[in-house]
Amino acid sequence: MSRRLAANDPTALPALVAAVLAGELVVVPTETVYGITCALDEAAVERLLVAKGRPASKGITLLIDDLVDAAGLVDAPAGAADLAARWWPGPLSLVLPLRAEVDLPDAVTGGSRSVGLRVPDQPLVRALARELGPLPLTSANRTGEPDARSADEARTSLGEAVAVFIDGGPSPGGRPSTVVALAADGTGRILRPGPIDAASLGLPDPGR
Repeated sequence: MSRRLAANDPTALPALVAAVLAGELVVVPTETVYGITCALDEAAVERLLVAKGRPASKGITLLIDDLVDAAGLVDAPAGAADLAARWWPGPLSLVLPLRAEVDLPDAVTGGSRSVGLRVPDQPLVRALARELGPLPLTSANRTGEPDARSADEARTSLGEAVAVFIDGGPSPGGRPSTVVALAADGTGRILRPGPIDAASLGLPDPGR
């Protein structure tokens, strides 16, 4: 049976850690929309995909605490550190090239040689990343349904597939993060518009 805890409950972080280590799915608040996360292993990621009805080809962003946490996973191109320093924690996801020796599940990378990284502006979520390292993170809703802006909406969408729901109140942003891909040469492009616009990022507007 699923558990529901407030984000400021002192037992919330231990409950999240225990559930993730047990291979379960958990839902957490962010400054954009609610997210669902799990351990970075094939079995847990497959459980996440089934819960969401999400195709493995789309890839999944990794939750991290800061860019240093991803140093063993990605070769950060020129410009990545500047964007991270300016916008993290915050509603920006960076898609960066994987290091040659790194092998992540195809469901995380979408079969590519890059991976998305995200540092949400939410203390509990960052604490979970500090505790367990990079974790797959995607929106807490069934694919094709509206993004969850509350724990209630996430629970209605995902139900008993999730072990722990963390209630952080209504999402203040309500819109998924801006996704920016940086190539090895440092050139960037917006893959998904979001709260941070192209002009603020110094990138071409994908709508033009």
